Amino acid sequence: MNLVRPIAAPGRPAAATLGLIDCDIHPRVRDLAEFRPFLSDAAWHRLATYGIHARHGFAKGYPFPKAAPLACRRDAWPPGGGPPASDLPFLQEQLLDQHGIDIGVLNPLQPSGQGDVNDGLSVALARAVNEWQVEHWLRHEPRLRGSIVVPYEDGAAAAAEIRHWAGDERFCHVLLMSRTCEPLGRARYWPIWQAAAECGLPVGIHAFGYSGHAMTNGGWPSFYVEEVQEHATSAQAQVASMVVEGVFDRFPALRVIMIECGFAWMPPLAWRLDGAWKRLRDEVPHLTRAPSEIMREHVYVSTQPIEEPERPEHLLDTMGWIGWDRILFASDYPHWDFDDPRLAIPSFIPEAKRAAMAADPAWQAYLKRAAEAGYLVHMENRIIKPAPHWTPLPGM
Repeated sequence: MNLVRPIAAPGRPAAATLGLIDCDIHPRVRDLAEFRPFLSDAAWHRLATYGIHARHGFAKGYPFPKAAPLACRRDAWPPGGGPPASDLPFLQEQLLDQHGIDIGVLNPLQPSGQGDVNDGLSVALARAVNEWQVEHWLRHEPRLRGSIVVPYEDGAAAAAEIRHWAGDERFCHVLLMSRTCEPLGRARYWPIWQAAAECGLPVGIHAFGYSGHAMTNGGWPSFYVEEVQEHATSAQAQVASMVVEGVFDRFPALRVIMIECGFAWMPPLAWRLDGAWKRLRDEVPHLTRAPSEIMREHVYVSTQPIEEPERPEHLLDTMGWIGWDRILFASDYPHWDFDDPRLAIPSFIPEAKRAAMAADPAWQAYLKRAAEAGYLVHMENRIIKPAPHWTPLPGM
């Protein structure tokens, strides 16, 4: 699904009428020097001299090769130079215009300093990345929204960063990663949940991250294929922690979005938690509702990737259990597993269900606030119909 020929339409860009929201775009700096205007002299000296150090102290770079350089599509490298998603005009042409995306949410992953072993540098870089989003992207393209990048291993500093940007409607959620030093239900992270809930911001928990721990209970896997599927297991652990530790009971306004984690694991996780909760409720007296009820109310998911079982009705059952209005479109641009929006939603999903996927009241409320603030002129949020035909590029 990486590359498809655009559907030609006389007089307008390909797919220009396909109005939708993309909740997962990954911008990148051309060079660390782009952060210089937003860092103090001391922070810049540390970054330029010593660099960013993930909590995997023995590794430099990714722990596994990413199937493609920087895990990106081959056609995503800007013709003017720089890494993929570092050039705004090229991103506008290749993603926003090509696919008719009305709103695209930026999720800066690397280099962002989230989870850096030096907490002070992580705090400074989070602010720099957020300022960089404004100056390099949001100020120039009204279709884009930013994520509030936070130093999530420092709960108090992360909460302060959330409150700093909360009044800026160009930022639509808080960004965390799924691999953290401790499970996200632990008290050290509660300041993040409190700040997000008080500010009315959802929290996007994106797959990946550097926790300092091996990504399986048995140690490090052997292959990238194993690492990719682990995104789902880390997401399960984080959702289970937040539910059982009572995060959503303490902060009932909180909503989280599991981004790029898949979602077929949601129903069986809920069933298993429900079964244990019924027998062990005395251990968790603060948990007054069934875990499945809490998950359905507070947890959203993204379409990239969609697990596609052999029998289509199984996917329909899974999506129905989660809630059609809890499933958000994500392209994962510019990565190699990018989903073309014309093909991302399986064609067998009924039209009525597609309409339900665009009907989330909370999202509609956000769009209203954005329009009132002047950041949005027109918005049509609808899950598009699959293309009647498409022609694969040679070699696909």
